[in-house]
Amino acid sequence: MSQQLSEQEVIRRDKLKALQQNGIDAYPAALYPVSYYSANIKEQFSEETKEQFSHVTVAGRIMSINDKGKVFFIKIQDSKGIIQLYVKRDDICPGEDKTLFEKVVKQLDLGDIIGVTGFVFITRTGEISVHAQTLTLLAKSLKPLPVVKRDEQGNVYDAVTDPEFKYRQRYADLIINPEVKNTFIKRTKLINTIRDFLNERGAIEVDTPVLQNIPGGAAAKPFITHHNALDVPFYLRIANELYLKRLIVGGFDWVYEFSRNFRNEGMDRTHNPEFTVLEWYTAYKDYFWMMEVTEQVMERIAIALHGTTDVQVGDTTLSFKAPFKRVTIFDAIQEHTGIDVSSMNEEELRKTCQQLNIHVDASMGKGKLIDELFSETSEHKYVQPTFIMDYPVEMSPLTKKHRSKPGLVERFELMVNGKEIANAYSELNDPIDQRQRFEEQLELMNRGDEEAMFIDHDFLRALEYGMPPTSGIGIGIDRLCMLMTNQPSIQDVLLFPQMRPEKLEQE
Repeated sequence: MSQQLSEQEVIRRDKLKALQQNGIDAYPAALYPVSYYSANIKEQFSEETKEQFSHVTVAGRIMSINDKGKVFFIKIQDSKGIIQLYVKRDDICPGEDKTLFEKVVKQLDLGDIIGVTGFVFITRTGEISVHAQTLTLLAKSLKPLPVVKRDEQGNVYDAVTDPEFKYRQRYADLIINPEVKNTFIKRTKLINTIRDFLNERGAIEVDTPVLQNIPGGAAAKPFITHHNALDVPFYLRIANELYLKRLIVGGFDWVYEFSRNFRNEGMDRTHNPEFTVLEWYTAYKDYFWMMEVTEQVMERIAIALHGTTDVQVGDTTLSFKAPFKRVTIFDAIQEHTGIDVSSMNEEELRKTCQQLNIHVDASMGKGKLIDELFSETSEHKYVQPTFIMDYPVEMSPLTKKHRSKPGLVERFELMVNGKEIANAYSELNDPIDQRQRFEEQLELMNRGDEEAMFIDHDFLRALEYGMPPTSGIGIGIDRLCMLMTNQPSIQDVLLFPQMRPEKLEQE
């Protein structure tokens, strides 16, 4: 396959050859000691501080060039913003030799990365700028950037919004839409806020296997691969729950992991096959305690990112101020359908789903049918943070039976803006009960349910040594980031979301 070049790409390659023929290295390896960023200069420069800025070194990508002949006004973008450079031929080419200006400056294009040393001043139009005294080409750009127009106030016109471009060429998206970077800076701040919250309380961060011989801990279809050295199939993890519980068995009181998980399922605005989940497990606690701690961590995240517990998502203001509303799953379904399904058997549930035009099939057991009922009729109605709790035992094979409500388990899901953000249990620690639940899942698998759980015999063995009463939670980091950064799609909070392979043109 040969590369198809546009006219502009050919011109830029010709300029690269001209630079090389003139002895200019377009990709120098030397250290370039940047001393200031654009935002620092703009925030700190004044008549009183100008001596501090009498010698600065800045570097960045060229976003605009205004050629005035012997003077160039160039705007560069660094990681903090944009600043103007004043580049005058007689300043960067002192004496008789003016060839550097012709060899380098006249060959510059939008997208090139340059560095300059000089001093900061204010132009006649009042713009803080760097008066260049030396200029170095640090990297030649061979592909033109899409043109985005901005006015003097920074307002954007003709923005590039095509999702195919934005998600596939995130590197270019970040260049031409630098505000996108703020979403990912907030994502990092969100994760660090949670990490600080847990560390302050004595939790221990751990790592567990991504390659697993049994894909346990969730009801999901896994990706499968092959381990050549062992000559056995392995799975990319769908969850890390069972490994973290093993650590509770082993004597840890509180463990957590930011887990990269993989599920071979559909893709939409809230689902990506590769995603991040935080899971933590705490000994001697239950799901009531976990609700309170979940409220605390959500409050702290909102305040860290927004300075308040109120978070704007679209046209809705979400309040993460504790306490959150609590509703049982059966009450939620009855509220939104008028039907009490709490005492229905599998066949009655299937008929109810059909009456409500909810698609079901023969592989679905009682738990899956209730899950479909809630998802289709009720889930999207819970906009403000709400704990949906006390699920049927058939829906929750890893959860302890309810202490006072037969047929139910001690589980909650946190719903926000119509989507599940977190899932938590009082963990099942009875090995005999757990084995029976796994066997029931195996029956569902034999009926064709591709998301039914495997039996993990080693995990059962671990439980037989004894696991203390434990509460655990999984929080979807990507969906939480969507909320906290007001983004409409999960792809907008993933730097490199999965996409169909690109079809490249061939001659």
